[in-house]
This record gives sequence, C-alpha cells and structure tokens, in this order.
Amino acid sequence: MTLVADVASWLAQPEHWSGPSGIPVRFAEHVYYSALALLAAAVIAVPAGLLTGHTGRGGFAAISLANFARALPTIGVLTLAVLAMGLGLVPVQAALVALAVPPVLVNTYEGVRGVDPQLTDAARGMGMRGREVLWRLEVPLAMPLILLGLRTAAIQVVSTATIAAYVGIGGLGRFIVDGQSQQRIEQILAGALLVVVLALAVTALFALLRRRLIAPGLRARSAASATA
Repeated sequence: MTLVADVASWLAQPEHWSGPSGIPVRFAEHVYYSALALLAAAVIAVPAGLLTGHTGRGGFAAISLANFARALPTIGVLTLAVLAMGLGLVPVQAALVALAVPPVLVNTYEGVRGVDPQLTDAARGMGMRGREVLWRLEVPLAMPLILLGLRTAAIQVVSTATIAAYVGIGGLGRFIVDGQSQQRIEQILAGALLVVVLALAVTALFALLRRRLIAPGLRARSAASATA
C-alpha cells in the first residue's frame, strides 16, 4: 500500500496542479494532440471507407493497406517522422494518425458493406439514387460500426500520445518520461493513471454519442451481434 499512498501523495501536491507543467496544462495538451490526430484520421478514413464500402471498388486494397499500417510500430513511425521532419508536433501527429486510420477505415468499410443488399435494392426501387442510398440508408445502419472504429482509434491514440513527451512537446507522457529520468516510480504511475482516466472519459463520451446517434433498435441489434 505504500506505493499507492506515494502516488496519492504525488497527485495531492498543489504544485503539480499549477503552472505550465501542471496536470491541467499537460492534460489539455494531451487532449489536443489526441483530438487533432483523431480528427485527421477521421477526415482520411471515413470518406475512404464510405466510398469503398458503397461502391464495392478498392475495398481489398484499402483493407490491405489498413492492415499493413496496423503492423507498423508507432514508435518506429515516430522515429522516421522525426528524422524526416525534425522535432515538433508534425511527426507526432504523423505517427498518431497512422495508428488511428486503420480501425476507422476498416470499421467504416465493413459497416457499409454489411448493410443487407435487399434493403439497398428496396431503396433504389423507391427511386433513391446512389448518394441518397449512402446517406439515408447505409450510413445510419453502419453508424454502430463507424462509432466503434472511432472509439477504438480514440483510445489507442490517447494511450499512445504519451510518445509526444519523447520529442519534447508535452502531454501526460511528460510525467512518465520525467519520472523515468528521475527514477520516481510514483510519478510514472501517476502519469499512467491520468492517461487511464482520460481513456475512460473517452469511452464514456463515445457511449453518450452512441446513445445520441444510434436508434435503440440498432443499438440492441449491434449489442446482440457483439455477444453472439
């Protein structure tokens, strides 16, 4: 219990909650880096997933590329980006976006492709055109999987954004890196705990979005398929 008490004591110290290196500032930096990477990944992956899923063309290439990107070590991507672009926010974002794109792309594609063909045929029989079928039928039905991909990417990005500290741009990882250099285990654990708290907050946010954006019937169906 001594280690738990040490972590609690570190978190309770007022100097860790104020100033440019305090927990609120580091927390805000971490949220900013994570949100920026997730937004960039969504801008890239969601349209690509919708297009390939709706048309049925290019899906194999997109999924193969996404699976290849999943195999890339984030710290390796960061190292290459730093060598190519130098220190700063850009290489960190490159590494985090590369991490976030695959789950968003794959889930968006699978969500659209998984829509019952009989429903799309019925929609076209009612006079809907391709774009209308996509936005009025396929996207709403695919929304559970799209949100799942975004949630997965968000949690991965939040957990991995600690690498920002290794190139000197802050975030909650700063507490972990500084704790390692100073051999202060309580500071390392406190920083890790703060990252976990942020990841739990992200999970709660996506649970709220799920309730707001997905019809109850679709929520029940996706929950049933997930437990099947």
